[in-house]
Amino acid sequence: MGTWHQDRLSAGQAAQVARWLGECSLRSDMSWDLVDTVVLDVESDRGRCVIKAAGAANHHIGREITAHQQFTHPLVRTGHAAPLVACDRAANLLVTRYLDGRLAMGSDMEYDRDIHRQAGRLARVFHDQAERPDVNWEAAAVAKSLAWLDMPSRIDPSLSAEMQALLASLRPRPVAVVPTHGDWQPRNWLVDEGMVKAIDFGRCDWRPATSDFCRLAANQWRGNPQLEEAFFAGYGGDIRVADQWRIMAIHEAIATAVWAHQVRDERFEQQGHRMIAEALELF
Repeated sequence: MGTWHQDRLSAGQAAQVARWLGECSLRSDMSWDLVDTVVLDVESDRGRCVIKAAGAANHHIGREITAHQQFTHPLVRTGHAAPLVACDRAANLLVTRYLDGRLAMGSDMEYDRDIHRQAGRLARVFHDQAERPDVNWEAAAVAKSLAWLDMPSRIDPSLSAEMQALLASLRPRPVAVVPTHGDWQPRNWLVDEGMVKAIDFGRCDWRPATSDFCRLAANQWRGNPQLEEAFFAGYGGDIRVADQWRIMAIHEAIATAVWAHQVRDERFEQQGHRMIAEALELF
């Protein structure tokens, strides 16, 4: 006989969930299944919740726990993010309240100006919580991109060599970093009666604020300058600086192309190759 979670949780994770929530029933499995992160919509003795779990090697759950413990509070207070119910860092397990709404991605809301304006305002609230100088961020980002380029991929060898030379020529400088979401785009925006809410903080980290604009620039804003304008109207202005922005675009493009190849997401990999070409054009 199968488990209520359809064997998506380990025995230890399921036992911990039972201690927190009591009896549970599965409403839906919302996992992407590109990595081992499991996302379950459940009804429980403590109400409707979302369970997120992963294996020991997965770093996203730990980041999300940190995000809920340190950074999501301004959004939770206004109903724009889910409250944390319980978490177990050692078990790579967390539970939040269920948020009403439907994903902006794949609907007409993905390209709605007001949705992007609201998303810009929420991004600014998240970024404005704190700021600190980081003398190592740029050097670490370059090292990470060079490491990505050493991994198996389908990036053209001549383009790889060009990017390696470009990255090696950089002289890292101190940058201001803030709490960032890390995947700020319509697939992580819920819309509930016109109000945007944020989900999935598994890539939350201290980064330059502009890093949260990269995925929008590579997708929804391409050919839609009105959406970009609406976002920055909500954000309070476009803070991008050309030199930093083009380097950020290179980092994002490399990571996208190589990671997507690793998880066999061909559509996302093709996007990564397009992003590489467009990022190099900025130089």
